[in-house]
Amino acid sequence: MAAKLPLRETVGMALNTLKANRLRSALTMLGIVIGNASVITLVGVGKGAQNLAEGQLNTLGANVLFVVPGNNDTRRQGIDFPKTLVLEDAEAIAEQVPSVKRVVPQITFSAVLQAGSKSATSTIFGITPDFITVRRFDVAQGRFIDQRDLESARNVVVIGPDLRTKLLPVGSAIGKTLRIRDQSFEVIGVMASKGAVFGQNQDEAAYIPLSTMVSKLSGRDPTYGVSLNFISVEAKDEASTGAAKFQITNLLRQRHNILREDDFAVRSQKDALSIVGTITGGLTLMLGAIGAISLLVGGIGIMNIMLVSVSERTSEIGLRKAVGARSSDVLAQFLVEALVLSSLGGVIGSALGLSAVAAVAALTPLPAAIGTSSVLITVGLSGSIGLVFGVLPARRAARLDPITALRSL
Repeated sequence: MAAKLPLRETVGMALNTLKANRLRSALTMLGIVIGNASVITLVGVGKGAQNLAEGQLNTLGANVLFVVPGNNDTRRQGIDFPKTLVLEDAEAIAEQVPSVKRVVPQITFSAVLQAGSKSATSTIFGITPDFITVRRFDVAQGRFIDQRDLESARNVVVIGPDLRTKLLPVGSAIGKTLRIRDQSFEVIGVMASKGAVFGQNQDEAAYIPLSTMVSKLSGRDPTYGVSLNFISVEAKDEASTGAAKFQITNLLRQRHNILREDDFAVRSQKDALSIVGTITGGLTLMLGAIGAISLLVGGIGIMNIMLVSVSERTSEIGLRKAVGARSSDVLAQFLVEALVLSSLGGVIGSALGLSAVAAVAALTPLPAAIGTSSVLITVGLSGSIGLVFGVLPARRAARLDPITALRSL
């Protein structure tokens, strides 16, 4: 029996065969290249979406809680907030919850702001002076709302930088006048850029004293009181967040006479991060699965083209067997060819995918990124797919009868 062909010679023969058929080898790799590039790009974009959402939430602070009106069912019924939180609830939290440092009640609505002939639709926030501290906002020009503005219900407004660009693009905005629902407001400050938080662009928002909002814009419901859209709460420190959440929940249950289902919810940054992580993790997994389908298609392409190659190389295989090559040598050569095609395609596809991820990160606000381990796993997966789909043509080539194969000469 002939000796087994050394692995070095098997690899050399496989590489020489691939070089001799460059165009066919390139077309065979194309499916793997596209599949690998798709996986890298889609996973990188999905990871970027997760990084973006987590980055926005991290700006809120680890010890910030949000009390929102309504339970999960009522919030699904429409865009409007149910009226289950009132100003007195916020005051009770500030006075009676020992783990709380600051409380910011908040009312929001959308309105058209006018500055001369220019106008823009914006979200108006009625807040208290502690808002800027609790939510970690900064003022770029002028000042923020203070206690005197709140106590006197002054018609003053602080605007986001994007809103300033739309309404007051020339000169300083400080001291200019805006109109909100036929009320004149003096611009006292321009916020530093914050970006989107909870899917809402904060740079297009406007901020006025809560007392001004209640007395002059939103009004008070005589049967219910001042309805709040939500309450921002700052715990004394990160370690106190759990205790603050527990105490706020119990206090509001007592105030609202709740026996069964809460008509409010208390959310922490960790809760939000967990939800975002679940959603974006599922999105990344789905995008990766879509890309993996392309890899499978590429593997099927390798199998089909190599089956055609076996038919074309029947005489070559018969001649090799006639001069002493073993079936295992033929099997090994075809498997090496499949592995080289899929692995090389995986490397090229990964390079293209990484370039696409870098382009997305550079040209868009999405911080697309992908880890080295993910790239290595994808390249390894493409090589494995090549081996798996190369088995059938390799076995067919190895089982060819040399006498029958030589008849094709």
